Amino acid sequence: MDPVDQHKLTMELAQHLQEGLGMAVLRLPPREAHKAIQEHFSAILGERAIALSEAERASLLEQVTAEAIGYGPLEPLLQDPTITEVMVNGPKQVYIERGGVIEETGVSFDDDDHVLRIIDHIITPLGRRCDHNWPMIDARLPDGSRVNVIIPPLALNGPTITIRKFARVPLTMENLISFGTLSEEVAEFLQACVAGRISAVISGGTGSGKTTLLNVISSFIPERERIITIEDTAELQLHQRDWVRLEGRPPDLDGKGAVTIRHLVINALRMRPNRIVVGEVRGPEALDMLQAMNTGHDGSLTTCHSNSPRDTLYRLETMVLMAGVDLPIRVIREQISRAIDLIVHCERLDDGSRKVTHVTEVQGMEGEVITTQDLFVYEQTSTIKGTPAGKLRPTGVRPKFVEKLEKAGIQLPSRIFTGLSRAFL
Repeated sequence: MDPVDQHKLTMELAQHLQEGLGMAVLRLPPREAHKAIQEHFSAILGERAIALSEAERASLLEQVTAEAIGYGPLEPLLQDPTITEVMVNGPKQVYIERGGVIEETGVSFDDDDHVLRIIDHIITPLGRRCDHNWPMIDARLPDGSRVNVIIPPLALNGPTITIRKFARVPLTMENLISFGTLSEEVAEFLQACVAGRISAVISGGTGSGKTTLLNVISSFIPERERIITIEDTAELQLHQRDWVRLEGRPPDLDGKGAVTIRHLVINALRMRPNRIVVGEVRGPEALDMLQAMNTGHDGSLTTCHSNSPRDTLYRLETMVLMAGVDLPIRVIREQISRAIDLIVHCERLDDGSRKVTHVTEVQGMEGEVITTQDLFVYEQTSTIKGTPAGKLRPTGVRPKFVEKLEKAGIQLPSRIFTGLSRAFL
């Protein structure tokens, strides 16, 4: 069958199915939805006397199902495990990220309405709407992939979809070491810090690997501890049994019913947590997070958008001020310096690779200033064919909180901070 004719037939059959089944099919369990699709598909082929081989019939059914209840042209991109992000800039431009590099695909939609139908397929099972009254929305796919949608009149290119794909198999610390994200010494150090209840902030820019690293190091929280995770859109994949997941809720079309990260942090304190893990602090919840870390919930973890470890401290100050509490700057800085022990800063390099570039201890206050000390710093030594080459090296400084780790029974070998191999010790 000619590709143009096959596409036309696919769209016609998908439209018939949607008219016959209605949007309610999107809310059915997958097995029931596919059974209903198959029955209607066979009936329509019979009515129209369309003769197809078994291979053609199976291929057509797959495409029609994708258009009727799936994600249309995006289906093969979402199924490709090498693709980490899918970006739709209107109907005729679809980009992907693969290996940290963004590239344009040959995938396209018929028109704006086609993109809007796929958006409906994403958000209808969640009981959400995206229209002129509420033209932007955050959602997630059944596999946990994070979705942002913004449509006209706000999006001038046409309906825009950004999908951050969820790893089907969670990455491990061994994966990050093999990718060159961090060194074995830093991995060993971070594992000890998490087990020893060192409170940490993972900072970095968009797409720098903050959430991935948070997910990996959270796996080192001991099984005996009760963990509460708090996120705008649930992404963390922990394996501990005593784990409670909380997710914020946006306002409804009347602007009511929103449940913010700050609400959830306050509520989590009443749930007897040993650890609170906040997917990202970006507003007034920073104050409640810091207070939790200062009142018996040490060892808690979060991420923060920033350009450097020092900038992370400035951003935390700003976010605490957003809480509307009239506190002197010095008091805010004291809260931060007492709550945060460690900042792990991530960056996305020019070739798309993600690196931990700084591991920095927050040491306390000197006068009006929070003092910090780099423990590990990434040094780029060269660029080979556009690929940066370098190493995350120790500065030779042992953190002050080593005593706290030792009291918890955790002994860190000196080679971690000196960079010497076992053979020299």
